Amino acid sequence: MPIRYSYKDIKKMTLSFKDKLGQGGFGSVYKGKLRSGSFVAIKMLGKPKGNGQDFISEVATIGRIHHANVVRLIGFCVERSKRALVYEFMPNSSLDKYISSKEGGISLTYKKMYEISLGVARGITYLHQGCDMQILHFDIKPHNILLDENFIPKVSDFGLAKLYPNDNSIVTLTAARGTIGYMAPELFYKNIGGVSHKADVYSFGMLLMEMASKKRNLNPHVDRSSQLFFPYWIYNQLIEEREIEMDGITNEEKNNVKKMFIIALWCIQLKPSDRPPMNKVIEMLEGGIENIEMPPAPSLYLDEMIQEDLEGNTDEFDESCSTFGSVSFIEETTTKPLLMNSD
Repeated sequence: MPIRYSYKDIKKMTLSFKDKLGQGGFGSVYKGKLRSGSFVAIKMLGKPKGNGQDFISEVATIGRIHHANVVRLIGFCVERSKRALVYEFMPNSSLDKYISSKEGGISLTYKKMYEISLGVARGITYLHQGCDMQILHFDIKPHNILLDENFIPKVSDFGLAKLYPNDNSIVTLTAARGTIGYMAPELFYKNIGGVSHKADVYSFGMLLMEMASKKRNLNPHVDRSSQLFFPYWIYNQLIEEREIEMDGITNEEKNNVKKMFIIALWCIQLKPSDRPPMNKVIEMLEGGIENIEMPPAPSLYLDEMIQEDLEGNTDEFDESCSTFGSVSFIEETTTKPLLMNSD
């Protein structure tokens, strides 16, 4: 069980909130220090929703998660209107920092990107299959993948996550949730298929596409003719066996990048039933490229959906690109999300 701290403890750890690490849609994150000397990231949540006991129950659920590729919740605070989550500190920030179209961005090698992708896949697989309950994250994106001192990735931020019995294949949601550009189409279009763990598979596919290319899939500042739907362009390059331009890349890295692209295209298939589960994704990432078939082309129907979303959410998306990389949202009031107040 995570440790319960008082608000006074939180203020002391953060030196009265001196070092702000970031700002999200549901609160602010500060750097803190435990009495043991270990650094932590402390997320101060916005206005509370629900009662304190519900929050403590949710904390207990997340606190039971122990995996090398999932960020560890160390403690929490719930004191009147004050609520906080205390996480292990990740010195290399988020993956968002390394997949950027901004000038002056920090670059990782293709080998390291491949290793990170495998770690993320293992973390998501654990959430889907390794716990007493199935945890669907619903917000897999670069901003929510944190990197430790050795660049080992940790899936973080369960603000939009939901908990289900392991035997549930299809789940019920009262609203679409996630981040534009990473949200599975079945969250919008019910005729495609039911919502399940395959929604996280789709989000991982979009993330994997960005990691392999080291660039954003979606750019709201370019017109439709400028590769708005980047996966479709990648698919054509692979089918026509054209070389995708990449600087300073070895043959081994080239094979891994190509493999990442093909797996990503499988993960973002329009119908959830056509996407592989995360344990199969790991098998494909670890296996040889010769054992992976080319998937069908990405759907143009999905391209139209993305275009509509960008046109309908321009202000929100623009702000996300310029500030934190992406903004999570829930379209309407939802039932019992895990740690809804966190970001």
